[in-house]
Amino acid sequence: MELHPLRRRDAAEWSRLRLANEDWLSPWEPSDGLPWRARHSPAAYRSMRRVVARRARLGTSLPFALRVEGRLAGQVTLDNIVRGALRSGYLGYWVDRSVAGRGMASLAVALVCDHAFGAVGLHRVEADIRPENLPSQRLVERLAFQREGLLRRYLDIDGDWRDHLSYALLAEDLPGGVLAHWQRRVPG
Repeated sequence: MELHPLRRRDAAEWSRLRLANEDWLSPWEPSDGLPWRARHSPAAYRSMRRVVARRARLGTSLPFALRVEGRLAGQVTLDNIVRGALRSGYLGYWVDRSVAGRGMASLAVALVCDHAFGAVGLHRVEADIRPENLPSQRLVERLAFQREGLLRRYLDIDGDWRDHLSYALLAEDLPGGVLAHWQRRVPG
């Protein structure tokens, strides 16, 4: 498994992956007036990449591509990063259906959280997950995120305002690091 910044040359591969995973990903995606195919074209990737690269330069986003066995398999982003007294960011991720259940998303999220708490200097990482998304709930719970509450009709997802469960992990929750916690839990 490898994480790296989003690259220009990944546009076609990203588009193929997103189009192939429409049924798998669309229930969890923000609403948009455009059809899935238009939202996930190579041109859409290039546009999205420019926006997130600009946000990364400003320090408000940390976008990473996830590769498994050399091929693009998902994305993990820490976004809406706020500094000052809050020092927090919001976690988002998606993976190709073919790698789901293999621990790759958990490993990637653990690495991003350790980076956020270490080099980036954040204190809190939040993940807001639809109540119906049990696999994502299990993922963050395995990584010691704590459920903090219900956010009613919080985000416009898949064509409607959806409730979300709010989870958070604080830097002091796992003094040895999120990756070390994940490694202790992985059957060996």
